[in-house]
Amino acid sequence: MDILETHAYDRRQKRNTSCALFVSLLPFFLAAALYFYLWTPESPPSIVAAGVKAAPTLLLAAVVLSWNGGQSVLGVVGGLLFSAVGDCCLVWNELFLQGMGAFAVAHLLYSVSFLSSRYGPHSSSSWIRGVYLILIMVGGGFYFYLYPFLQKTSNSDVLTPAVGVYFCLILLMVCLGIRTSHTVTALGGLSFAVSDASLALQVFKVMPQMEHGHLVVMVTYYMAQLLIAVGDVKAAVDEDDFSKWKRS
Repeated sequence: MDILETHAYDRRQKRNTSCALFVSLLPFFLAAALYFYLWTPESPPSIVAAGVKAAPTLLLAAVVLSWNGGQSVLGVVGGLLFSAVGDCCLVWNELFLQGMGAFAVAHLLYSVSFLSSRYGPHSSSSWIRGVYLILIMVGGGFYFYLYPFLQKTSNSDVLTPAVGVYFCLILLMVCLGIRTSHTVTALGGLSFAVSDASLALQVFKVMPQMEHGHLVVMVTYYMAQLLIAVGDVKAAVDEDDFSKWKRS
């Protein structure tokens, strides 16, 4: 009977935690909805536009910080803050390199977080290594596909190697996200890769401008940040539950 009561209590605790987390994420959903409501293809770059675009990411950082405290500052919280800087930079085309640099730092911070013990035992099974190989092949193939288009840009001498380094960092982040064996975190990393690939195809004029291309980029981007943030909160909650179980 005690075991049954303990399981029931754990289920209630998880349900209450999920409800509380959802409520704390409501400002993010509202800010993201506001961005999509206000954005139009003709929107000129401005400080206001940058603020509206970065607001959902900043709100996610506040949520993770409120749940996990300072332990995530050099991890997912820091990654979200640098992502917000990247959001602002990409509002202006001339700040594309600076924005890519900010996102590169974000991917490094996410990678550091995914390596932490908070995410529990990391998977190293053979199928995971197979997934790594597939991702590396797809990422490398995509970069070589982009290469001739990168060479046509006005600052190709800087942009071509910078994009190569960025590709390596996002591949590292995605692979480490999968290695955590946390489904939410893995899906977040993959969604980020889809968003960046969609953006690259449009920015480097690999394909004609899609009618809803911007929506594809931003929906997958905000989804990626949401999943990574939720994954980090859940990893910390699970770690706390495990510590309490050990002490008991």
